[in-house]
Amino acid sequence: MKKIFVSIIDYNGRENTLFCLDSLQKINKKGFEVHVVVIDNYPPKILKIPENYFKGLSLTLTKNKNNLGFSGGHNVGFSHALSKGADCVLILNNDVIAHENFLINLFNILENDESIGMVSPKIYFAKGFEFHKDRYRREDLGKVFWYAGGILDTKNVIAKHRGVDEVDKGQFDAVQETDFATGACFLIKKSVLEKVGFFDEKYFLYYEDSDLSMRVRNKGFKIFYVPKAVLWHKNAASAGGSGSLLQDYYITRNRLLFGMKYAPLNAKLSLVRESLALLRKGRVWQKRGILDFYLRRFGKGSFPI
Repeated sequence: MKKIFVSIIDYNGRENTLFCLDSLQKINKKGFEVHVVVIDNYPPKILKIPENYFKGLSLTLTKNKNNLGFSGGHNVGFSHALSKGADCVLILNNDVIAHENFLINLFNILENDESIGMVSPKIYFAKGFEFHKDRYRREDLGKVFWYAGGILDTKNVIAKHRGVDEVDKGQFDAVQETDFATGACFLIKKSVLEKVGFFDEKYFLYYEDSDLSMRVRNKGFKIFYVPKAVLWHKNAASAGGSGSLLQDYYITRNRLLFGMKYAPLNAKLSLVRESLALLRKGRVWQKRGILDFYLRRFGKGSFPI
């Protein structure tokens, strides 16, 4: 029987984590073992999970002494999973709610083709977490796309979610290859992790999923979007909301890090020009992110988190 380990990071988000674990207790586990590891990434306080969750799930709770970010936190999950004989590892945000068949649908696609290295599900905004809350009818809520596959535009160094803000009318119902698997949820084979490695901890938060996806593809594996696997996402619930100061810092810095590694030469030159302009006219934490990139301050960097 195949073993799937689920890696979830909690950063002072107990309520979200418990909702996520509630949904995992109800998923279809037929044909494989599911083991969940929750990584407590918030040093000031100890995460407490009620005893009934340990009875309803094969659940391990581990505490990090320092905040290792998204990349370092999940690397703890990867290491734990492989040390326990995992066949696949599921990276999962704590601010998502899972449909009962999401995991089995991901697993079936991943296992049926040796060329596929990673798979990601269809992800909707959770009700009330849409970017444009006044745009939708009540009956559309819960059916607004957050992710329906990823598009990596290396010429402009932008990672985009296909279908974002659109209402699901069946337009993204085909299983198909995609550029990147979102870090909110993807399933990856043990054999692929052993060839490409874990997350690059220089990123700390944001763009680490794009970097891992590029390394997976560069090793000859495909990444697929699986629409029959469904999640609902409380967008940016762990990052202070969309457009936060935290996002200003890490997205600005890490876009430069990612672009200088993977973009064509003319795009790299454009990135340099853009970064110099932002140093003059950008927001405070965009400026700090650019400065830290050039000073090679990676990982947690300068942001007070």
